[in-house]
Amino acid sequence: MTLTTTSQLAQDLEETNSRLRTLLDRLLPSPAPAGVRPVVTSEQMAELLSVLMRAGAWLKESPRDGDPALVRARARYRVLVERLRSLLPLIHQALLSERARLEGERLRVATAEQWVRRSRETF
Repeated sequence: MTLTTTSQLAQDLEETNSRLRTLLDRLLPSPAPAGVRPVVTSEQMAELLSVLMRAGAWLKESPRDGDPALVRARARYRVLVERLRSLLPLIHQALLSERARLEGERLRVATAEQWVRRSRETF
């Protein structure tokens, strides 16, 4: 692997680190106020997965040793992934809460639909 390629990998990983940091800050600022839960959208989850997959591909390509910039970028990435790991239970709880809310809404709409159907039958 050439120096240019290694330098490009370090730069790409730093850009990915920046995107990942921004995503994590949007989910839940660091340090998070006590009792604050992340608000997670499907778009955020898709973007988060995309960033992680891209970083994973670059990390597979990169040499283990060598370029100090790449070593620093890897270290920053590891810190961000650890931050994400600590947020996963909160994200999971937020998704479960949203799922329960949507199920309640679905039930409310189904009940209203049945009421409308029955009221039409009585006329």
